[in-house]
Amino acid sequence: MNNYKFVAMIPARLGSKRIPKKNIRYMLDKPLIQYPIDLALGNKRFDSVWVNTESDELGRACEKMGANFHKRPAELSTDSATNRDFTYEFLKKHECDYVVMINPTSPALSEKTVNRFLQFICENDYDTVMSVLSVKAEAFFKGNRVNFTGEDKIPSQMLEPIEYVVWALTAWKRESFIRLQESGLCPVFGGKLGRFEIPKDESADLDTEEDWNIAEASLIARVRREIGVPKYLEIYK
Repeated sequence: MNNYKFVAMIPARLGSKRIPKKNIRYMLDKPLIQYPIDLALGNKRFDSVWVNTESDELGRACEKMGANFHKRPAELSTDSATNRDFTYEFLKKHECDYVVMINPTSPALSEKTVNRFLQFICENDYDTVMSVLSVKAEAFFKGNRVNFTGEDKIPSQMLEPIEYVVWALTAWKRESFIRLQESGLCPVFGGKLGRFEIPKDESADLDTEEDWNIAEASLIARVRREIGVPKYLEIYK
């Protein structure tokens, strides 16, 4: 078991276009940006919690919520800037073993999942750990079958699952990320890569209004489960 120093980094541009101003838009009872802040601050394994943004106004608001403010350079705040760029800039200024990027576009993430994610890192020696959603469904890529032959219909639970990256949680080993970046290699998927499966109802990635509705519905359903028990149609009378 490794006792790593973890730093939480929450990327948050103010100028979102697909969902305008989504990071300061309220989802249920609090703004979107507060979800990852509260999640990270509630976890004692993080040495510090930083919001990485270009906006002084958003940075100050996040400081009032308890997070630290890392001012991102303006050139790393455009639509073409990637997490490769702003993570490298962040890591050059913050010492840690791992930076854990907690995406505000996944507000349904739970404390339990974050704890399991950090435990997974501590029990392994990965340079990169990506959160993935595992789905057992017939899949195509460019018209070609990925995980089924089509010779027969088999139950979905018998299929080999496909995995896709959801970016809810991502961890990078600081030393490896910097070394790969400065060698001209892409560190985002670099080195020894681990995949960590997260629950489907925590995997929403907010790019559209439909995504917003799905994430909000997941949070509402979670509250309902906490305060009540399932109700069933009475058919056995």
